[in-house]
Amino acid sequence: MHHSSSLRDPEPVSFWRTRYALGFLVLGAIAAYFLLSEHRAHFIGALPLLLLLSCPLMHVFMHHGHGEHGDGHDHHHESDSTSTASATPQPPKTGEQP
Repeated sequence: MHHSSSLRDPEPVSFWRTRYALGFLVLGAIAAYFLLSEHRAHFIGALPLLLLLSCPLMHVFMHHGHGEHGDGHDHHHESDSTSTASATPQPPKTGEQP
């Protein structure tokens, strides 16, 4: 028995597009509300620590770590692009010794 190519199995639906995801989000919102309303003093006391912990996390996620800079970005140094401008001496600013 041959099946035609137009009768394919339906694509699997993402979890976040199901009714279970909606229920999960509603229950999560309710839990977050009660946790914050009941433990507000603990949460406010932890805010300075959370602020300090957010700095390294932002550094890691915004810079994507360190080490490998060969990700397709052009990293030009100023001396490469302005070699003729740096060769001419600049006159001293007023009030400065040469």
